[in-house]
Amino acid sequence: MLKHFDPRTDIRIDKDLGTPPSRSENTVELSIDGVRIQVPEGTSVLRAAALADINIPKLCASDNLDAFGSCRLCAVQIEGRRGYPASCTTPVEDGMQVQTQNDDIAKLRRNVMELYISDHPLDCLTCPANGDCELQDMAGAVGLRDVRYGFDGENHLSAEKDTSNPYFTFDPSKCIVCSRCVRACGEVQGTFALTIDGRGFDSKVSAGNLDFMDSECVSCGACVQACPTSTLMENSVIEMGQPEHSTVTTCAYCGVGCSFKAEMKGDQLVRMVPYKGGDANQGHSCVKGRFAFGYATHKDRIKTPMIRDSINEPWREVDWDTALQFAADKLKAVQAKHGRNSIGGITSSRCTNEETYLVQKLIRAGFGNNNTDTCARVCHSPTGFGLKMTLGESAGTQTFDSVRHADAVLVIGANPTDAHPVFASALRRRLRQGARLIVADPREIDLLNTPHTQGSHHLPLRPGTNVAMINALAHVVVTEGFEDLDFIQGRCDKAAYHAWRAFIIDPRNSPEAMQQATGVDAERVRQAARDFASAPNGAIFYGLGVTEHSQGSTMVMGIANLALATGNIGREGVGVNPLRGQNNVQGACDMGSFPHELPGYQHVSDVAARSRFEDKWGVTLDQHPGLRIPNMFDAAIAGQFKGMYVQGEDIAQSDPNTQHVEAALRALECLVVQDIFLNETAKFAHVLLPGSTFLEKDGTFTNAERRINRVRRVMPPVAGMADWEVTAALSNALGYPMNYAHPSEIMDEIAELTPSFAGVSYDKLERLGSIQWPCNDANPEGTPTMHVDNFPIGKGQFAITEYVPTDERATARFPLLLTTGRILSQYNVGAQTRRTDNQSWHSEDLLELHPEDAQLRGIKDNDWLGISSRAGTTVLRARVSDRMLPGVVYTTFHHPFSGANVITTDASDWATNCPEYKVTAVQVEKVSQPSEWQQSFEANDRRQRELRAMASAAGK
Repeated sequence: MLKHFDPRTDIRIDKDLGTPPSRSENTVELSIDGVRIQVPEGTSVLRAAALADINIPKLCASDNLDAFGSCRLCAVQIEGRRGYPASCTTPVEDGMQVQTQNDDIAKLRRNVMELYISDHPLDCLTCPANGDCELQDMAGAVGLRDVRYGFDGENHLSAEKDTSNPYFTFDPSKCIVCSRCVRACGEVQGTFALTIDGRGFDSKVSAGNLDFMDSECVSCGACVQACPTSTLMENSVIEMGQPEHSTVTTCAYCGVGCSFKAEMKGDQLVRMVPYKGGDANQGHSCVKGRFAFGYATHKDRIKTPMIRDSINEPWREVDWDTALQFAADKLKAVQAKHGRNSIGGITSSRCTNEETYLVQKLIRAGFGNNNTDTCARVCHSPTGFGLKMTLGESAGTQTFDSVRHADAVLVIGANPTDAHPVFASALRRRLRQGARLIVADPREIDLLNTPHTQGSHHLPLRPGTNVAMINALAHVVVTEGFEDLDFIQGRCDKAAYHAWRAFIIDPRNSPEAMQQATGVDAERVRQAARDFASAPNGAIFYGLGVTEHSQGSTMVMGIANLALATGNIGREGVGVNPLRGQNNVQGACDMGSFPHELPGYQHVSDVAARSRFEDKWGVTLDQHPGLRIPNMFDAAIAGQFKGMYVQGEDIAQSDPNTQHVEAALRALECLVVQDIFLNETAKFAHVLLPGSTFLEKDGTFTNAERRINRVRRVMPPVAGMADWEVTAALSNALGYPMNYAHPSEIMDEIAELTPSFAGVSYDKLERLGSIQWPCNDANPEGTPTMHVDNFPIGKGQFAITEYVPTDERATARFPLLLTTGRILSQYNVGAQTRRTDNQSWHSEDLLELHPEDAQLRGIKDNDWLGISSRAGTTVLRARVSDRMLPGVVYTTFHHPFSGANVITTDASDWATNCPEYKVTAVQVEKVSQPSEWQQSFEANDRRQRELRAMASAAGK
């Protein structure tokens, strides 16, 4: 019987097939142990055998690593060849006859295994890997029963453990020097932190002759996952033992949307293992998703609803029914007193699509207005506006995997290695294969230091000059003849193109003219533009450094202009790709969280769309857009907006101009906060409803690729209810009925009302694994690449992108420009990661400044610095770094104590009100003590903890 295997359709997810798949379109036929099989040309014999369900022993091989051929366990015999070649490094050939088992091969494998065991502790019964050890399995597979060599000679059994990393232990006494960890660090992660030092018997795995914590290791876990013994082992497994069952779910950190197997022992989560079948991550992970899950069971979790009549009173713990009725009564009282539009709500980019959908439905149908918004307002709302105007759809165009076809990659205002590390690993692989890299960023990001690349361009532009830079790049493309005229002629609106072309070729947009604004040498800009435009495939990736500006929407349109002008739309390896910051920012936007749009980006003024929702929901909907988040704050301070429901967002920490936000929250008569912890916003709340983590619920997230992934419940909600159940119960208490038995029913309603989700269902997600919208009759299994043949608006629309300098400029009083970003170990406002051992890497936010600026002010590393802006003041410790330009300072915003948003202003994008976080004029000077704001924060934090303790005591 002939077996044929296609790498595109054969996905044996749970089985390690030994070597990566071949992508060849040609097939060859061979025989393995008498079984005839057809596989793609270039496939290894080891993989071909595995596809035919013939298991060849192996130790150094894994199907996510290139073949290495060091362990020799996979030796086979091939007719017509001498010796016993390693099947992992031997490619198949047409007509090849392979034998995997006979007495000679068995003896060879036993001898090899005997040598491994001779320098390995025989402590299997007490070893943490017992039952999940490939060395143990292979010893059994080759029939090893006796070991002739004792431990009397030289050995490594007394080698000391490295326990420096909080998440895993390195025990070199168990190491067989298979190199899988070293290769995973290089090939999969791209960090190259591990090497093999020494030769022969003295060979050993080394993290640069440092312990793991002090090395370049980024704790992604690739080495731990690759290790076939207990040399590298999760501390959670060492402490808790081997897990007994698992559930596949989706990570709740960044917008990559990695799939994991949550491996359990009863209701206890033992470890998170990257899932090979995850289309976004393909078996890789980062330190957050892999290890930082302890917050889910942290002692700070809110487990009981709490209420109070005034924010000056202590909390009272109550049951769910009491809390929900209390919240409903207060919200209804506010509306009775101040009018229908006096309340609203904010959805969460960390909650599921189904939960976000219910919150906006509650606001529109239950509150009777469109005062709904989401944290996407303060991060990627310009993406939605800019891409909708130019390409016709408010989302990225590609898959992450598409980057492996890119020949030039332009990264603007993004730091993938810290904020989207799993995608960054894929990008680094492509860069090592020869793709050119262009980075436009005020800071020198780690991506620029990718090992084994052919060089890159860094365009260190001044904060606030993105539009000047994108116009200068486009000017070079047009004036030097790099336009893709065939694409423009066939796919773009002619009138819009000619108007844009006349604008962009104006000398005022040249690199030379823009050099004074951007601070970047004109010739460097020209060369970067040439490299991007001349590449067969050019891909653009951007982040919050693009959108969080007063010209954020203009810049997004400028990026789209560049992609259209160079024809880099509609195929693999190209595209406009926003790197979404949180796990479900894309989904929160898709689900209708903005005040002017119903789910699926259908405008509230669209009569036909609104009628469909009215018929389904049984209410009359407001045809006018509601309040945006900044409008809610302003209206609250003005006394016109008095009630708010906030699910899963800490707006008091994450939104700009903290004093203004706190004043607005303090003015509310009813603030209902639903979250897993007592956060900064909850300090102003009247009702605190316990939230649930991603481990405690069913639903879906939509990542930055538009990929809808299943979230599956792993453990029961600690407070008894998932977030979607809480919202439905609150709606019922308000008098608007919501009755769903399972989130799948909510998705069915979403699909019924949202054209881009029309073909989505849980059944289809179970069958396909994930779906990229639009998914409908025309695209029944989703759309990996957007705009292949046309645009939703017909023709691509070039937009005029005039550079308008930001009002936030350096002055004599505030001579430095502050910009902000993220760091690998922490996430967003840190509510989750600060409650894990990730604190070991980044326990406080620091202010990076250039040595020239430091010397001018007499500043050294770790000095306390007072940072003042026209909005406020705070204090941070100093880090002197040449990664910044002179005149530019940088900090992260993961810790409430740092108060980064105390000093950011309320300037915002002209089209969407996305705050201008990335440009704040500041002064920096040495101080001897924390700021008044921080002292006030610490005192308030202590008081809130005391009140929480009092409430807990009263509840008991």
